[in-house]
Amino acid sequence: TSLSQCKPDMDLMFLSGVNHMFFHGTPYSPKEAKWPGWKFYASINMSPANSIWKDAPAFFEYITRCQSFLQMGKPDNDFLLYLPLYDIWQEQPDRFLLFTIHHMAKRAPKFIETVHTITKNGYDVDYISDAFVQSTRCRDGKLITEGGASYKALIIPAVKLMPERVLQHLLKLAEEGATLIFIENYPEDVPGYGQLEKRRKNFAGWRKQLPSISTFDSTLSTPYQKGTIITGKDYGAALAKSLVFPEEMKVLHGLQYIRRSNDKGYHYFISSLQSRGVDDWVTLSVSAEDVMLFNPLTGEKGKAQTRIQNGRIQVRLQLRSGESVILQTFNQPLNQVEKWNYIQEQPVSLCLDHNWRLHFIESIPAIEGEFSIDTPSSWTEIGHPDAAVTMATGVYTNEIQLPEISADDWILDLGDVRESARVRINGQEAGVVWAVPFRLKVGKWLKPGKNIIEIAVTNLPANRISDMDRRGENWRIFHDINMVGLNNNHNPYSNWQSLPSGLNGMVKLIPINCQ
Repeated sequence: TSLSQCKPDMDLMFLSGVNHMFFHGTPYSPKEAKWPGWKFYASINMSPANSIWKDAPAFFEYITRCQSFLQMGKPDNDFLLYLPLYDIWQEQPDRFLLFTIHHMAKRAPKFIETVHTITKNGYDVDYISDAFVQSTRCRDGKLITEGGASYKALIIPAVKLMPERVLQHLLKLAEEGATLIFIENYPEDVPGYGQLEKRRKNFAGWRKQLPSISTFDSTLSTPYQKGTIITGKDYGAALAKSLVFPEEMKVLHGLQYIRRSNDKGYHYFISSLQSRGVDDWVTLSVSAEDVMLFNPLTGEKGKAQTRIQNGRIQVRLQLRSGESVILQTFNQPLNQVEKWNYIQEQPVSLCLDHNWRLHFIESIPAIEGEFSIDTPSSWTEIGHPDAAVTMATGVYTNEIQLPEISADDWILDLGDVRESARVRINGQEAGVVWAVPFRLKVGKWLKPGKNIIEIAVTNLPANRISDMDRRGENWRIFHDINMVGLNNNHNPYSNWQSLPSGLNGMVKLIPINCQ
């Protein structure tokens, strides 16, 4: 597993509400154990035995910056979503119900579809159980959970079974001013058989207080004492009736996000986990006086460009595919704050597609000497007998002539990197590139005329491991739990094809202007 594969998975965890990451399942391995040491099958081996460990600190810094924001403040998701547990139980073909991670799609397909429908409409939800529903209160029209988080409404999907005490509490919340959203139907019966007739009688009494069932024929918003009960069959129309403004970044631009509140405003973690990027004005669902942007990959920060459109604040976002950003809003104007640098690439770039040399500073099996490879290509193609199986750090070197071009900065675009790279320019460390889009600002190290660019690329251990299996070497020495594939099959890796290693395509220097 590469660091560039770790990042989008880590982003998905952050987007799901996880805000404290730690490594799990990496075994202790004695120093005297032959490489690769003791291996456990169910995790990424984050240890010095793995070649990605060399550049992993850059990944750790990214996690640290993200978590510094995501552990701040409180959750600020739009809606609570009732978890129809009794329906899920009732719909299963057996009664031995394990809600394991591998079987959720089978156990709760309707609920999962509901969540996806809500998020596609530009909202976010937290799930709530029967017990937590009963501990929830309403204050100033907002639903307040036991932990102090605030929500704008509670969604009850097409539920058939609901305890009568839960339905009673829902109506109490509406009386206090809460908004309830029922989709497709009202609950029809109570679960279980204990004191069945008594509970059914109480349930029927509470249900009679709900608006007429015919209200589901179209989306309606019905006043209920201090609160509101919304009914309908279409999630988009029903959620719109709640007057909660959706997040445009999700609906129009395909970005994923999670929002939290803090004592100065709100903050978002935003990720472009899609094939396209975004460079556009985006309307926020919250109000703000000013906005800051933070790049968790590099630590760059600055005051964002904002404007008011139709009474709402818009922020200019500029994200390439795979990139993430932290956006923080402020209730007060920001003064004397450095501006965020929006990038405008100049129409002409320098394609560094010839005159490359390659040597290895680390390699097992060892590869000595220097290779004139001309184009920046995978070292598995250099013709050395061990090139396709080595676990290594190879240094790609090029001497270039930088023309006199007026630019605020330069971006070094490494293209397809397998798997992470340390960049040196004219003998100075310029940074680590470990995730898409594999780009780095390098203007401060460049100079007109001759420049020497060195790119130290580290590959994965996969080629070395598969070669060990082909040679019949017994490296699986941790016998308690061994390396297995999908479905716990003990398959060797001898049939693996050699993975590309190093640089794998065009490298460019792009002059940019900062707006």
